[in-house]
Amino acid sequence: MYDAHYGLSGRPFQLTPDPRFWFETATHRKAMAYLGYGLAQGEGFIVITGDIGAGKTTLVGHLLDTIDDQMIKIVNLVSSAIEADDLLRIVATALGVDPAGLTKAQLLTVIERGLHAVARTGRRTLLIVDEAQALSVSALEELRMLSNFQAAGGQALLQILLLGQPEFRDRLHGSERLEQLRQRIIAIHHLDPMEEHEIADYVAHRLAVVDWQGRPDFSADAFAALYRGSAGVPRRLNLLAGRVMLYAAIEEREMIDAATVEAVVGDLQADLPTARMTPVEEYEAAPRPIAPDRLAVLEARIEEQDAALRRVLNLLVEWVEDRPVRAEGHNRRWNDAA
Repeated sequence: MYDAHYGLSGRPFQLTPDPRFWFETATHRKAMAYLGYGLAQGEGFIVITGDIGAGKTTLVGHLLDTIDDQMIKIVNLVSSAIEADDLLRIVATALGVDPAGLTKAQLLTVIERGLHAVARTGRRTLLIVDEAQALSVSALEELRMLSNFQAAGGQALLQILLLGQPEFRDRLHGSERLEQLRQRIIAIHHLDPMEEHEIADYVAHRLAVVDWQGRPDFSADAFAALYRGSAGVPRRLNLLAGRVMLYAAIEEREMIDAATVEAVVGDLQADLPTARMTPVEEYEAAPRPIAPDRLAVLEARIEEQDAALRRVLNLLVEWVEDRPVRAEGHNRRWNDAA
């Protein structure tokens, strides 16, 4: 709709990842640097994490565009709580082996043979696992075991790229059972949201891909409003910007300003009643984790308060227990005086 209205050759803010729209923000530039370093090592694990909509899939799409498929064989796997045996069967299938009826030991054998077969063609294998946070510990352990396969000269036959949400990074750092896998991670990066100053260039780039000729135009305050409404998360920004373009086309506007963006944000919040705050406001309002040093201070204060409370209770108990004795003595002295 709005693309035809403004004479665009396509939709600039579609949600489906498209390598044509790759835009290198600061955090994506760092991610590509870590990926390049990791791939140059040719072994171990590379880990990329990011919030939902941070651009992990787009990043991988851009990476695949830059990889020479004559040098590296790509195996893609989207995790959906896959157990260890199922994971092995998927990898075996990707290597051209029928896993039906094979035991785990047989699966490992045919996978190793498949990796050797790829190596004999002068290529190495890169296994890309998306949604890695859904993998069980046993499945992650199987991946670690696969990463141990080596050619005769000691060169690793398989390298693994894990993509996951922030909780996956927390699991890696916090689980003792994943210590051996942690030791095999050679590069790790977390995709942050875009900075506010990157929004204008991002929007301009995506519009340029679809032959934008200046219609509609954007005022400077529109980009600040787009940032406030999306918190710099690419997918949220695409959703919001697409709705803004549609709104502007319906209203036949040639200039998109902050008021236009805020009107659309209001409509989105009305469509989703629970979304009363923008993502930036939600982040600012969210409770922050207590720093370890501050936590220690708070725990010490609580212990002091508990000790003081126990002392007060002990004094009360002693006073109550001693009160009848004192009362009896007082009555005896009163009677003697009488």
